[in-house]
Amino acid sequence: MAGYDERTALLVVDVQNDFADPNGSLFVHGAPEVLPPVNDEIERARDAGSLVVYSQDWHPESTPHFEKDGGVWPAHCVAGTWGAAFHPMLEVLDDAEVLRKGTGGEDGYSVFTVRDPETGEEHATALERILQDHSIERVVVVGLATDYCVKDTALDARRLGFPTTVLTSAVAAVDLRPGDGERAIEAMREAGAEIA
Repeated sequence: MAGYDERTALLVVDVQNDFADPNGSLFVHGAPEVLPPVNDEIERARDAGSLVVYSQDWHPESTPHFEKDGGVWPAHCVAGTWGAAFHPMLEVLDDAEVLRKGTGGEDGYSVFTVRDPETGEEHATALERILQDHSIERVVVVGLATDYCVKDTALDARRLGFPTTVLTSAVAAVDLRPGDGERAIEAMREAGAEIA
């Protein structure tokens, strides 16, 4: 359980049908179990006056990110499709910020940065500016998946100097290789994130 106030932002990472629904193209086992804790955190953050930011993978139909185009992932979260939509059980606040990543075909693991899948060149998203505009001093990270977008978001938050809390009850891992989720937790802890 994290503490919230007006200087804290809750980052709700990629709770979308393709990841959170068993019929999704890149279903994360354990995702249905994290939905209630994620919603609990959203309510606690809202009640404390915290900023809530949601992220969505939002890919074009073809991108080097996808297996069919030379990448490693099955096609997922294609812009405007059922798979890219927020899971219907996710509580989405009307006045929250929503950041879509990977819109130009980039790898969008972190909510803070996107990366060209061919050159590796990174570009910032609007997230750091949004946090600065709201005088945010610390972040709490929940969502999917522990070993990719949650991890990269938390590592970027630490790199940018934000005290960062990751809630293990409100994240789930892909575990492409057994133990990836546990290694991600350890990497976030080593970077200075609080693992709660």
